[in-house]
Amino acid sequence: MAVGRVVTEGLRLSSRLALVTGGGSGIGRAVCQQFASEGATVAVADIDEDSAEETLKSLPCDEQQHSVFLTDVTSPQSVHSLVASIQTQFSRPPSIVVNCAGITMDSLLLKMEAETFERVLRVNLMGTFLVIQAASKALIANGSRRGSIVNLGSIVGKVGNLGQANYTASKAGVVALTKTSAKELARYVYGIRCNAILPGFIDTPMAAKVPPKVLEKVVQLVPMGRLGDASEVASVCAFLASDDSSYITGTSLEVTGGLFM
Repeated sequence: MAVGRVVTEGLRLSSRLALVTGGGSGIGRAVCQQFASEGATVAVADIDEDSAEETLKSLPCDEQQHSVFLTDVTSPQSVHSLVASIQTQFSRPPSIVVNCAGITMDSLLLKMEAETFERVLRVNLMGTFLVIQAASKALIANGSRRGSIVNLGSIVGKVGNLGQANYTASKAGVVALTKTSAKELARYVYGIRCNAILPGFIDTPMAAKVPPKVLEKVVQLVPMGRLGDASEVASVCAFLASDDSSYITGTSLEVTGGLFM
């Protein structure tokens, strides 16, 4: 997969420590690359250690010492261990968290097994909750007065999509979770912002699973006439992670090329 260009806006994230789940591929890998290019030290978390290592090799590494963490976001124990290990290695919790870990297991509603529905919600929604909770607790315990959490939703969580009852439900839940988290964590004593990004159809390994004829029809519906690049989502993540968005919390930014506007 071609990751695409990395858009740099200077070292907006210099000296920041960022945790990116699902960092082994797709949008997660592009976010890791974007953050590293803007000066952040990156903790690449993924359930696929080999993919995470590939991401690590692609990161610019001047003074930053990026690292890989094998993590199952559906497991409270694994997520707790992830945050604890990051604190042990870097002597601080991550002040930036991006929840990119996600899966699809598509099937029409009338044919979908309950286990398939539950599995997607556990990764996409429960996993996001567990990481938000663990990272926020660590930031608060550390006495931090700033932090930024960015959750990856999806435009189909807003409009629905054939064959994706589980995925769309999980991504709609991510938006609601983001708003509630923002309200609870933005109090002055905490100062943690929480926002969501709703990508449209992005050129990633997940999109590669969609039949070509279906993708062709999707592109015809996009006013900009093409799929998005993962780096274009990563650039928005960097904006929300940086102080450029210091008065933004609880929002959902669509990165769709105009699809479903």
